[in-house]
Amino acid sequence: MRLLCLFAVCFSWLACKKESADSIISSPVPFRPTPTSPHTWLALGDSYTIGQGVEARERFPAQAVDLLYKKNISVDTLTYLATTGWTTTDLLQAMDSRKPLPHKVVTLLIGVNDQYRRWDTGGYRIRFRELLVRAVGLARGNSKRVCVLSIPDYSVTPYARNMDTTRIRKEIDQFNQINRDETQLLGAVYVEITALTREGRMFPSLIAGDGLHPSGMDYRRWADKLLPFLEGAFQ
Repeated sequence: MRLLCLFAVCFSWLACKKESADSIISSPVPFRPTPTSPHTWLALGDSYTIGQGVEARERFPAQAVDLLYKKNISVDTLTYLATTGWTTTDLLQAMDSRKPLPHKVVTLLIGVNDQYRRWDTGGYRIRFRELLVRAVGLARGNSKRVCVLSIPDYSVTPYARNMDTTRIRKEIDQFNQINRDETQLLGAVYVEITALTREGRMFPSLIAGDGLHPSGMDYRRWADKLLPFLEGAFQ
């Protein structure tokens, strides 16, 4: 009888321990109820999204999350699918292999490496359109919860000092006209940040220490421009 009681106590303890462990796994934020519609954000892109040249907290999505928090909007999950050097082709392949889950909000910023490699604009349009269609699908079909950011202009950076900056600027404008047109056709939101990056010519503090990418200060300005979209999308 004593052995039977001991077995019962041990079994009860093990069951409680397993339940506790499962609760920890399924509840990443202790003591907070799981929202019925969690605020999740998928940031798709390249070096500008992942914040090459700055700390993780200075990336524009991270700074935007901080701004939202100050307005009592809490983002439960911020997921990046972005790598320095990625072209539209690279991002499409990454989406195929990694199969990101749906999110409440999706942002897309891609194309500078297509331009840098002198890829044709016709091919860019086709690939960007496919990425945008997938982004809307990942936003559960709601195009108003997808935001495209324009491609920054790196012609103003020290990195491009010995390049044909006039050509770079012209091609950036051409690529941005394409992603703007495709965004409007699909009914998504477009945020223009290229003009902000061109101010780096006059204000070196807007360029990161690597001499190529935006600084945390400039990314903060991107976050400010993105905030109205995010506030509406997370309603």
